[in-house]
Amino acid sequence: MDFRLAVMNDLPQIKNVYKEIIKSMNDNQIQIWDDVYPCSFFKEDIKNNKLYLLLNDDEIVAAFALCDTNSGERSVEWKYKGEKNLYLDRLGVNVNYSRKGIASLMLTKAKETAKKLGVKHLRLFVVDTNKPAIRLYSKSGFVRATGIYDEIIADDFILHEYGYEIKL
Repeated sequence: MDFRLAVMNDLPQIKNVYKEIIKSMNDNQIQIWDDVYPCSFFKEDIKNNKLYLLLNDDEIVAAFALCDTNSGERSVEWKYKGEKNLYLDRLGVNVNYSRKGIASLMLTKAKETAKKLGVKHLRLFVVDTNKPAIRLYSKSGFVRATGIYDEIIADDFILHEYGYEIKL
């Protein structure tokens, strides 16, 4: 498998992969992603060299973004302060590769990539109802920060997100 930065020509396939991920999440009652998020962020992620892909031949197996900031970063109390960190966002695994250890592999790739970029800590946010992701992050050594980020999507729709971090 090949691990690399995404390029603009990858965008149509990335969006198709994530549409299937969103459908699968909805089928499993994890209704946190939609047509807007995460798909509307990929073009900017690619332009800014923040979106990474894992490919099997030409098929996208998984992707994630490494971002400098996160809108919830001040809502929780991080253990590690004052050093360079990145936020892992939009981690998704192609539904055709589910339950094959790809998400764990991608977390390893994210840690390795962040370390190469001179980062001391990798952080992320996960919605409280996304139990599979919470188990994955905990199993992979991420530690939950104190507090909750309430991301207001609409007047009647708020996502409660936990912050997690790991020292690299």
